[in-house]
Amino acid sequence: MDWPAGLAIYFILWWVTLFAVLPWGIKSRTESGEEVIPGTDAGAPARHGLLIKAGITTIIAAIAWSFVAWIWIYQPIPLDSIPFMPDLSNEY
Repeated sequence: MDWPAGLAIYFILWWVTLFAVLPWGIKSRTESGEEVIPGTDAGAPARHGLLIKAGITTIIAAIAWSFVAWIWIYQPIPLDSIPFMPDLSNEY
């Protein structure tokens, strides 16, 4: 795997993981007992914690990327045995 492909795979894994992590620990202003300011949504999060979630996302995406890189490099399941994979025998 060359570095642009690895970077692209990590980028995709990071965004997918971010969308999975975003709802963790969210409480709305109503659920947390805070006052709802007129003109705002009552379901808006009281505290979003984006920096913590970005860190968690980075760690989880790094672990997932390591697993994908391990599969790509060591090929415990040969890519030729997957029926829908394109022919990768001709390197450019």
